[in-house]
Amino acid sequence: MKGSQRASGFTMIEAMVTLAVFAIIAALTVPSMTTWIRNNKVRTVTDSLQTGLRLAQAESLRRSRQVVFSLTNSTTPNFIPLPAVVNGTSWAIWTLPSIAGETPTFIQSGLLSNASANVAVNSNGVSTVCFNSMGRLVANASATVILITGGDTCVQPTAPPTPPVQKFNITTPGADRPLQVNLALGGQVHMCDPSVAISDAHPEGCP
Repeated sequence: MKGSQRASGFTMIEAMVTLAVFAIIAALTVPSMTTWIRNNKVRTVTDSLQTGLRLAQAESLRRSRQVVFSLTNSTTPNFIPLPAVVNGTSWAIWTLPSIAGETPTFIQSGLLSNASANVAVNSNGVSTVCFNSMGRLVANASATVILITGGDTCVQPTAPPTPPVQKFNITTPGADRPLQVNLALGGQVHMCDPSVAISDAHPEGCP
């Protein structure tokens, strides 16, 4: 007579140990996954901001006329007057008339953030920037009169570093990788990590 054979499968103790190990792994993984999701939101908003700024400069060169990039909370950015807002949740690009009686032209708009994304864009007190026909930043005191109400005029950055750049800082609570977009006088757009000083070892850092 053959001896009895043990039935295959997990015992209750083995199942409990497996669940305990799984719970520990999950507890260790969830915080890092949450941080990764928040960092990804910061990167998404940063990419949208870069896209808008680069498009505005490209359109100023292509159309050979002055173009304004504005931050706004407006849900109808293709209508003027466009209310420019410091730290706005979206952006819009318009041409500025070069001669009297010329009508401004809407080019494009994009979303930066909303209540669910919980990502903040700190534009350091600036709501609008203007690109001249050569793609460079230009001051324009009449930009608010022609196109934008509730915001500031287009001004050139003067704060450090040298040469000066217009800074846009993008953050969200719980993220450990804030990002910064620098807009230079020549129209160059550069993304960097404000928590790291730029160097040969850290080219991703900010000046």
